[in-house]
Amino acid sequence: MERRYVIICTEYKGVFAGFATDTSGDVVTLEEARCAIYWATTKGIFELAADGPNKQSKIGAVAPRIELRKITAVIDVTPAAQQKWQEA
Repeated sequence: MERRYVIICTEYKGVFAGFATDTSGDVVTLEEARCAIYWATTKGIFELAADGPNKQSKIGAVAPRIELRKITAVIDVTPAAQQKWQEA
């Protein structure tokens, strides 16, 4: 399967970004994962996928790998937004 950069939202209001290869199951594994601790967007969560985190956002450190459960959304991230996530 193709590895793609996505945002994962969980039932517990967690927002994570990273590389996933399979998002179809009950458990999604992200590599090079980041957690959005706080985001100061004006266009909601989709702004994180379209434009990436802004300077007012707080993004956690990189975790090499994380398994997420209770997934509520999988959102594809644009290349420009991915770069901002990775630089945050």
